[in-house]
Amino acid sequence: MKYIDYQERAQQGTFNFPIAFYHQTPHSPRYDMQYHWHTQYEIIRIISGTFQLKLEKSTMLCQAGDVIFITSGMLHGGTPHDCVYECIVFDLQILLKNNHACSRIIRDIIDQKITVNTRLSETSETVPAIVHDLCHALSSKKTGYEFMVQGYLYHLLGTIIHEHLYEQAHQNIISAERISSVKNVLTFISDNYSNNISLDDLSRIAGMNPKYFCRYFRSLTGRTPIDYLNYYRIECASEMLSTKDITIREVAISCGFNDESYFIKTFNKYKGITPKQFMKSPF
Repeated sequence: MKYIDYQERAQQGTFNFPIAFYHQTPHSPRYDMQYHWHTQYEIIRIISGTFQLKLEKSTMLCQAGDVIFITSGMLHGGTPHDCVYECIVFDLQILLKNNHACSRIIRDIIDQKITVNTRLSETSETVPAIVHDLCHALSSKKTGYEFMVQGYLYHLLGTIIHEHLYEQAHQNIISAERISSVKNVLTFISDNYSNNISLDDLSRIAGMNPKYFCRYFRSLTGRTPIDYLNYYRIECASEMLSTKDITIREVAISCGFNDESYFIKTFNKYKGITPKQFMKSPF
């Protein structure tokens, strides 16, 4: 599962069926979920182990059986621990097509007039069963699975409304503006990580003084801006090393490291192995 771009730009699914499914195990190349955001909605299902989820200004420890709903535009990421988990990333607009009966509720969710509860499994026994069947349909892709998937999504939304697993939306305007500023920074990083980037550059993008920006950024991500920049660069380097026929030096330069030795040291810091060892690892 590729959680590289902070705002994921990769198309999820196809134009006519904008739903993507990912099954993640400790052996998956992109096991950690990078801090990111996207305009689609996401459902995370924890099968085993634990998953430390970071959601904008809060964190939660997810365990086997948990079902998490991530709304459009929400900053999120996570660290799995001996965890197997599945993710469904989808465009809610797919359920609006030629469906006037459900359009008002779906539109309220899209327009964020109502906010779906994050941990849906906390008060519902029905939701985990629906999501289990939804994931099975997406993974098996048997003939006619597209109909089943949309049916399960309607069933899920119907259960959310029926069991009142949502609340009226409300957000502090100042807080929303600050979070938007951090999104701008993350987008800037994803577009410019191969270039030289300073703390002053990032704080200027955020419209904050460097000291306050560092404190606020860390409160959201758990890392300082420069630490996160290096972490992001190493994730990009991992992607290149596992998918391209390219030298370590070329990867280092492509990811913003002018010094190959420093790149190797930084890679080892975040991955626990050297780039050469990583290239020999099974994916």
